[in-house]
Amino acid sequence: MTGYHADAWGGIVYENGNDIIVDRSRFEQACKELGPGFSKILSYYRDDGARAIQEIERAARDRNTPCMVRPAHTLKGDSLMVGAEAIGLAAEEIEKAARHSLEMHDFPDHMVPRVRELSALFTETMTCFDKLMAERVRVPVAPPVMPRRPGGFGRKVG
Repeated sequence: MTGYHADAWGGIVYENGNDIIVDRSRFEQACKELGPGFSKILSYYRDDGARAIQEIERAARDRNTPCMVRPAHTLKGDSLMVGAEAIGLAAEEIEKAARHSLEMHDFPDHMVPRVRELSALFTETMTCFDKLMAERVRVPVAPPVMPRRPGGFGRKVG
């Protein structure tokens, strides 16, 4: 995957900046804790994350502050649980701004550019996850074939 490399702390870093897209240590920890079910959890995250982003985008288009809070909160928690650092932090920013704006009876206009970035960031994150999952898949290696002794079935050798 071009543009990505591992940093010294185990995160996957996009080379155009210092933003950690995936916290590899948290990803590996979740993988270890959830075992074989982790790939299923990631597929749920893929669906639920995309849905949450659509809800956040819809709320931003409609300037509906209350409708931004819940999906941003859900996206934050789910993302940080599986190691999707950048998405989790972006969702946290949006959630905090939306909660503050609710108290002020306002709309967080300054978050609109951040909301616009979510979809592309989510795609990048899922690409990283796909790469990490592919690295985890190990093709079983067959033992080497041992040569047979001369002879055959029913024949006495020697």
